[in-house]
Amino acid sequence: MVRTESEGRETTDGTTVPGQDAPASRLAVRGVLGGALMGLANLVPGISGGTMLLAAGVYPAFINAIAEVSTLKFRPRSLLVLATVVLTGTLAVVLCAGVVKNLVLDHRWIMYSAFIGLTLGGVPVVWKLARPASGGLWVGALVGFAGMVALALAQAAGTGAASGGAGSPVGHGLAGLAGASAMILPGVSGGYLLLVLGEYLPILAAIDRFKMALEVRDVAAAMDPALHVLVPVAIGVVVGVVAVSSLLRWLLRRFEKPTLGVLLGLLVGAVVGLWPFQQTVEPVLGETVIKGQVVTAENLMEFEIEDYPTAYFTPRPVHWVGAIGYVILGALVTAGVARLGSDDAKAR
Repeated sequence: MVRTESEGRETTDGTTVPGQDAPASRLAVRGVLGGALMGLANLVPGISGGTMLLAAGVYPAFINAIAEVSTLKFRPRSLLVLATVVLTGTLAVVLCAGVVKNLVLDHRWIMYSAFIGLTLGGVPVVWKLARPASGGLWVGALVGFAGMVALALAQAAGTGAASGGAGSPVGHGLAGLAGASAMILPGVSGGYLLLVLGEYLPILAAIDRFKMALEVRDVAAAMDPALHVLVPVAIGVVVGVVAVSSLLRWLLRRFEKPTLGVLLGLLVGAVVGLWPFQQTVEPVLGETVIKGQVVTAENLMEFEIEDYPTAYFTPRPVHWVGAIGYVILGALVTAGVARLGSDDAKAR
């Protein structure tokens, strides 16, 4: 196979990695930028971390680095990519988790409207990978859409994110496993999966508590969110990145159209569970159940505001106009980032 430097380096399985022949300094800059954007994307349901890496021009090198390290091949360039992406991504999450959590709690309908737009903006990314359409694609899309509708119905019934309850360490680990998909394929939002699984606000709150405890050098206070939430999530993410990347690579080789169809259905169906006109409600003493406990005057202070349940409200015309505007804005942001990544890939 003949290749030029602009085409990238050919790997052992016959694929090429665009940009892998770039100077190490440029690769590091792309890794820092991509990691920061990916970290922010993982905090915002609807934006795919993979799309952010694509926009920064480091996505192919990142996926290849995961594949090499998971097979115990420790090339300096792969380690450089992983180090820059992971470190800056983690820093972005730690620094911004509290801000995003507060925005969701204080302006839920606005944030949810933006999340819908950000999610829909990712549909063309997957569609571009999936076309031309086939029967297998539409069947997969139907399955993915049905799965997201089922999650939305569970949420509305109070067994998902609407219940506001934090999960167990096992649940946090599974959430990390699911959220890791955002770093594997552009267009899939891990933050949204966390939202419908009821893990989004608890994880953000744990990150914020951990950061504040470290700021005042209270190690004991930092250990609780770290051991019960953050460590299980981190383990799930690591396992998920390796396992999901390998599984997706296998599925895309064997069942490309149905697999892309499922991902497309997940994206479109994601908006079903993000009906924006919701608000946090105060628990009713003696009636509301949070984390398996009936809320009473005695234990009310044990619960954080992110644990409180949510309820739908009847929107006024100003809400509808605002929601539509934020949906459009969110879609334009994701589409613009995807376009940036596409243009960058063409330039290479």
